[in-house]
Amino acid sequence: MTALVLALTGAGLILAVLAWVPKAGATLEIVLSGLMLACLIAAGLVLLYGHGVVGWDERWWNVLLLLAGGLAVTGGGPLTTSVLALADRGNTRAQSTQKAGEVLRGGALIGSLERGAIFAALVAGWPEGLAIVLAIKGLARYPELRSPDQPASVTPQAVAERFIIGTFTSVLWSVTCAGFLLSH
Repeated sequence: MTALVLALTGAGLILAVLAWVPKAGATLEIVLSGLMLACLIAAGLVLLYGHGVVGWDERWWNVLLLLAGGLAVTGGGPLTTSVLALADRGNTRAQSTQKAGEVLRGGALIGSLERGAIFAALVAGWPEGLAIVLAIKGLARYPELRSPDQPASVTPQAVAERFIIGTFTSVLWSVTCAGFLLSH
């Protein structure tokens, strides 16, 4: 069971890295993100069936810690842009969350830092850290969300939608990756 969980998590991490290659929102990125998510779900089911990480040798638990941490940070970016691309289907250019990315610059880097901080806080047994990370992000992004100086090509609703969808997807991904290590 340990080898299967590690293999699935490692495969998910490889898919996460590969998902950064295609253009954001491209069909290939969406497919790779879906496969990465499938690996995470499969590993979770194996852990659920096998009663979690209880009784694992510490070295294998540490390997899972590194793989899951890498997956949390790396996999959240492509998954988030895939979810945003799926949310954009049928929207006009001004309503596009992709276009709103011009207003919310630095999202990929901020998201990676956010996922790393959330993962670390949860694995360290400090769930309050999640609230602190989200509060800092919300306060830091508030001026951009409410700025009247946004380009005419983007609606304020698209900017807010991108922030909400992106944050929720990113946080849920990181929490799920941390959940592996807390499964006892």
